[in-house]
Amino acid sequence: MNKKIMAIGLAAALLSACNSSGNKTDGEVSDNPFLSEYTTPFGVPPFDKIKFEHYKPAMLQGMEEGAKEIEAIANQTEEPTFENTIVAYDQSGKQLRKVQIVFSGQNSSNTNEDMQQLSREMSPLLSQYRDNIALNPALFARVKAVYDKRDQLNLDKEQSKLLEETYKGFIRGGANLSADDQAKLRDLNSQIAMLQLTFGQNMLKETNAFQLIIDNEADLSGLTDALIANAASDAKKAGLDGKWLFTLKNPSIMPFLQYSDKRELREKILKGYLMRGNNNNENDSKDVVKQLVTLRLEKAKLMGYEDYAAFALEDRMAKNEQNVYALLDEIWTPALKVTGQELTDITSEIKKEGNTFTAEGWDWRYYFEKAKKAKFDLDESQIRPYLELGHVRDGAFYVANRLYGITFTPIKNIPLPHPDAQAFECKDNDGTHLGVLYMDFFPRASKNGGAWCGGYRGQTYKDGKRVAPVVTIVCNFTPPAEGEPALLSVDEAETLFHEFGHGLHSLFRDVHYDGVSSVPRDFVELPSQIMEHWVLEPEVLKVYAKHYQTGEVIPATLIEKLDKAGKYGQGFATTEYLAASYLDMDYHVLKDLPANKEQLNLDVVNFEANTLSKRGLPSQIPPRYRSTYFSHTMGGGYTAGYYSYIWSEVLDADGFEAFKETGDIFNREVASKFRKYVLTPGGIDDAMDMYKNFRGKEPNTTPLLKNRGLL
Repeated sequence: MNKKIMAIGLAAALLSACNSSGNKTDGEVSDNPFLSEYTTPFGVPPFDKIKFEHYKPAMLQGMEEGAKEIEAIANQTEEPTFENTIVAYDQSGKQLRKVQIVFSGQNSSNTNEDMQQLSREMSPLLSQYRDNIALNPALFARVKAVYDKRDQLNLDKEQSKLLEETYKGFIRGGANLSADDQAKLRDLNSQIAMLQLTFGQNMLKETNAFQLIIDNEADLSGLTDALIANAASDAKKAGLDGKWLFTLKNPSIMPFLQYSDKRELREKILKGYLMRGNNNNENDSKDVVKQLVTLRLEKAKLMGYEDYAAFALEDRMAKNEQNVYALLDEIWTPALKVTGQELTDITSEIKKEGNTFTAEGWDWRYYFEKAKKAKFDLDESQIRPYLELGHVRDGAFYVANRLYGITFTPIKNIPLPHPDAQAFECKDNDGTHLGVLYMDFFPRASKNGGAWCGGYRGQTYKDGKRVAPVVTIVCNFTPPAEGEPALLSVDEAETLFHEFGHGLHSLFRDVHYDGVSSVPRDFVELPSQIMEHWVLEPEVLKVYAKHYQTGEVIPATLIEKLDKAGKYGQGFATTEYLAASYLDMDYHVLKDLPANKEQLNLDVVNFEANTLSKRGLPSQIPPRYRSTYFSHTMGGGYTAGYYSYIWSEVLDADGFEAFKETGDIFNREVASKFRKYVLTPGGIDDAMDMYKNFRGKEPNTTPLLKNRGLL
């Protein structure tokens, strides 16, 4: 079918769907916040006025307008130029992006059944919309015409990169495929998008479904007062007055595994965690994983690649799977050795108690905590009182101010994405507005697990003026006990700094085109992970680590203990991470489709077990993410890319050395170079060139191995 007819047909179908939905009468259009300019402070989305019924008509209208914009570009009679084709394409679809960015953010952090159903309803339409653009022959012909004469256009660096990325995007989107293969690609893209969506929804349901209810106070033995108080509060909210409720949210399960004296309860909650998506119920994701791996491989083959990893890695720093495995293997062997030493310590602690059982997964965190206390006279309960959430947040602000001179000021009377969220204005060192930062810290049933940094408006330019971003940081930290402030673990404090680093990347970005705003997946964690290096620096701790009751600055003796214990436990942390990275890669280097191209002969549980056992992972350490709740790869985003964290850690560990080498971790000259060459240019430069422009050389793995205590 002619692609012009298809696009016009889609626009007509969208208009029909919109009109027939009953959601887009003339009166309601004028009341839909997405269909007019925002009049809120700093132009943030008017969350207080956005209703569920606004999303669908706004998305439908956005697709309709976007389809018309694409047709106008593709069918104009003027000779293709950089401005009338490449820039026009880059600026198209803004109405759709305006609503999608809000819907996506809310669907992750404040979802409900209606929103999840709407996401399923819109998924095939959005997939068709994207494919109609990527596979529009007239549009691609114009893009190719501009690309073919690129050496004659006298473009600047940013314009050249936009042209290159636009052309490459069309090629990777299937523009060069035959008509039959393009039809196959459309079907594959639609199926993959729906399966990824299903995977994420299954995971949220499985996480929310599990409850460990304790009604005997003796079964709380070993747990901290704060954890017990939170469990009582959660139970009360669930209508279980007088009991204690523990869940699979990290602030509940992780300290439970760390402190509970009841081995059988630790086993129960860990098994509940590990079995998410693998319970042979309506939310089981084993078949979803099998289908996803199959369809991704089929897509890669269709695009001319031997496996999906080859397709995914082509435009990343790693370039190919051999380089990924080489890095993982280099770290795996020393990490496994350290893990063996940690297991010996854990076994020793078990014997000290007169027990003879062999350590299992539900024993690791519990006995590791005892081993750490025995070795360093340190446990987490000593640290938490000094890590009050507001102080840690302000510590991150302090570091950013010392490095870059920027400030964060609370904003009042501004719409919030959720009542729990906080809002801040970020100003540059000259007082100019850099952007708005939202922070949303605590878990709830409507929020996905984990932590992330997203946005409700990306940085761009309009009429020659910079449009500042609206950034959001979303976490699932330990909530405060009633009447008490929220006290963080060291890991949670590092998470806050990590996500804040992503936030700085978004706030500092300064590019003129959406098409060059992104960096490769295995570079994107550099800005976040380098921020973690400041969290436990004594100079920084003395600023923000103050006792929540007395205001006392964290004692030097405790800082010394933290420093000595800092590398302890890296065997476990590294191997559980690497195990998940191997799992992700192993799925996506599969190369052989079955003859009928229906599904790979893949038993997900056995495949995972084989991946881990052949590399010698101790049975006590499951991968950080098992297949059926591995949203980074099965939900999309980090597909054949979970290795990115360790790849970026090579960069961040080496990069922090640039500060340490000057003797000043706040060296403004080094910080200025990091901002200029890493945080500001988006994807205008090659990722390794950006790093070398900052550092003056390529990185090596030695600082990473030292930081993790693996050398």
